[in-house]
Amino acid sequence: MEERTSSNFKNDQGFTLIELIVVLVILGLLAGVVGPRLWNRVGQSKAQVARLQIEQLGNALALFRFDVGHYPTSAQGLQALVEDQGIQNWSGPYLEKNKVPKDTWGREYQYRAPGQYGDYDLWSFGANGTEGGEGDDADINSWE
Repeated sequence: MEERTSSNFKNDQGFTLIELIVVLVILGLLAGVVGPRLWNRVGQSKAQVARLQIEQLGNALALFRFDVGHYPTSAQGLQALVEDQGIQNWSGPYLEKNKVPKDTWGREYQYRAPGQYGDYDLWSFGANGTEGGEGDDADINSWE
């Protein structure tokens, strides 16, 4: 059997400190470049889901109008899509799961009828929860 000498251990020492630092710097640079792009995509995805939910709510409002003859008033709100409020010819619920969804940031959608921009206005205030804003904070609405 062959004995191990100090020359045999040269290749078994592992990584040097410099090699480890270089790898960590490369990983840090990758995270710095890729991370913000992925984070931006999350915000865009939430906005897209909110747009789709507004479209779904618009379809439910159209069915409500077809049955009842008008859109729910601002006072009745979107709750009229899932709850019989004694409205003549109401044939709901008009939404799946008998529940009005919240926007992707966990807040109620805003609804107004008659609307300023159409028969009704339906919108979300975006990520910041306040009117206006840009990027992820931009309002998402039914009239644009």
